[in-house]
Amino acid sequence: MTKEHHYNSKLIWTGNLGNGTKNYKAYDRSYTVQVEGKPLIEGSSDPAFMGDPSKYNPEELFLFSLSSCHMLWYLHLCSTEGIVVTDYQDFAQGTMVEYSDGSGAFTEVILRPVVTITDLSKEELALQLHHKANQMCFIANSCKCAVKHEALIH
Repeated sequence: MTKEHHYNSKLIWTGNLGNGTKNYKAYDRSYTVQVEGKPLIEGSSDPAFMGDPSKYNPEELFLFSLSSCHMLWYLHLCSTEGIVVTDYQDFAQGTMVEYSDGSGAFTEVILRPVVTITDLSKEELALQLHHKANQMCFIANSCKCAVKHEALIH
């Protein structure tokens, strides 16, 4: 049996500087994203594409989505396997290739979680659970590019 989950968000372009998209340099790439009842997220394009470097860009949000979904699955799996995690940090890195026609795609994402557990005798299982978390992660399962893991357990 499968279940469907539905999500809604509202994106508003806030970058009309008065002339709309009259030409490529006439508008700002800023936007807001909001989900009802949650804080507003301010975004822009990557600075390489004339975006505001002080705002999140879609590529960063893509990495955040992968990293956080993996972490949430990993913590769940650890809890069900009796592994007590006391600290988790991830230093995710993604590579996007821009093609000659201006399109692009992520070709690789590497998650680099550093995990602290209370019982180092479970280190091997703790490492293996990253693979299971990847198999379960909704976001990773939705990607064309491979999502790799280089985990450290303390």
